[in-house]
Amino acid sequence: MAEVIKAETEVEAPLGAVYEQWARLEDMPYYMSMVKSVQRLGDDRSHWVVNVGGVEREFDARVTDAVPNQRIAWASEGEKVHSGVVQFTSIDAERTRVALEMAWVPETFTEKAGALIGLDERAAERDLGRFKDLMEGGGGEARGAEPDTVL
Repeated sequence: MAEVIKAETEVEAPLGAVYEQWARLEDMPYYMSMVKSVQRLGDDRSHWVVNVGGVEREFDARVTDAVPNQRIAWASEGEKVHSGVVQFTSIDAERTRVALEMAWVPETFTEKAGALIGLDERAAERDLGRFKDLMEGGGGEARGAEPDTVL
């Protein structure tokens, strides 16, 4: 059964800048703790390497819906099940709400136990906090920053 993770935050940055930073998939390891790398394979496809509970997983994903300054949705291809959507809402000229929803299927005992006690959702909340910090204090771009250690 798929585990659904939801988290949201408000970022003190304009909508366009927030959307553009999130759309830079290759920068995700700088703020998403479980993401080790993302490589673009084309306009709407990418290859992901993640570390969940000490287990490294790889999968390809496809952007299934992208509306500039509104949302980006994706789904994995193949056997690994991972999907999600991130929505961006302008609060005012300098603030943006970021709402993330992801679904994935835990495979190992550790992954299932972590999901059961809410570790995944707390990790997503911390990751959005790092994204917020990046946008508010890092000049709006992750390039050149050192990624966090994978949990």
